[in-house]
Amino acid sequence: MEFRPCIDIHNGKVKQIVGATLKDGGASENFVSENGAAFFAEMYRKLGLSGGHVIILDRRGTPEYEASKKEALSALETFDGGMMAGGGINDENAGEFLDAGASHVIVTSFIFSDGELDLQKLERMKAATGKERLCIDLSCRKKDGRYYVVTDRWQRFSSSVLDEKLLEDLSDCCDEFLVHAADVEGRRAGIDEEVIGILKNSRVRVTYAGGVKDLSDLERVRTAGEGRVNVTVGSALEIFGGSIRLEDIAGME
Repeated sequence: MEFRPCIDIHNGKVKQIVGATLKDGGASENFVSENGAAFFAEMYRKLGLSGGHVIILDRRGTPEYEASKKEALSALETFDGGMMAGGGINDENAGEFLDAGASHVIVTSFIFSDGELDLQKLERMKAATGKERLCIDLSCRKKDGRYYVVTDRWQRFSSSVLDEKLLEDLSDCCDEFLVHAADVEGRRAGIDEEVIGILKNSRVRVTYAGGVKDLSDLERVRTAGEGRVNVTVGSALEIFGGSIRLEDIAGME
C-alpha cells in the first residue's frame, strides 16, 4: 500500500470539499488554500511523492474551469511526470495535459453516454493516450445495496456496478484505477471498507480515496485492501486543515 497525494482545484483555488455536495452552484468546503497548486506540487516533488493526482472540479466549458485548468497545468509543470491529471479530460484534450507533464490522464464522464459505458469512446481514449498513460476513475456511490459508478462530478448514477467483473473487464484498457467513495469523500468520518474490499481484487494498480480521518484509518485501508490498495488522504492532512502530518505518511508502504 502506498500513499498517493492529491491537489483538488475548484474555481481556480486549491480546496478540499465534501464530494457529494459538488454542483454547478458550488460545494461545501472544508478548506481553501491561499497557495496555488504549484506550491503543493513542489512539496510533493521534494518528498518524492509521485503517483498522486491533480483534479479540476469545475465543469468544462466554463470560465471557472479555465482558471482551474491554469492552476492544474502549473502543478504538472512543477512536478514533471509526478502526477496524474483529471477533470473534463477527453480524447481531444488529453495530449495537452500529458505534454504539460502529467504521467497519466484520468477519465470518467467522457467514457459514459447517457449513463452507459461507451466502449467506442473508451477505445478512442485509449488510442489517444496509450494504455500505459490512462487511469480510469470509477468513483462510486451506494444505491439499493450496490455501488454504482457515478459521473458528471459524482452527481449522476451510471448503470455500471463497481464489482470484480467491471474491474476485470476494464483492466486491459488502463494502467490504473482511481476510486473515490463519493458518499464519504471529504467528510473525515471514516473510510468505506466495503468499497476497498471490492478494489483489492483489481489486477492493475488501484487507489482509494474518501473519508480518511486519522492514522488508524490508514491501517484499516491496509487491512481491508490486503495491502494491495493505495490510498489518498485529503481533508485529514495538516496541509489541508486536518491533523495528519504529511511527513508521517510520506514513506508509507
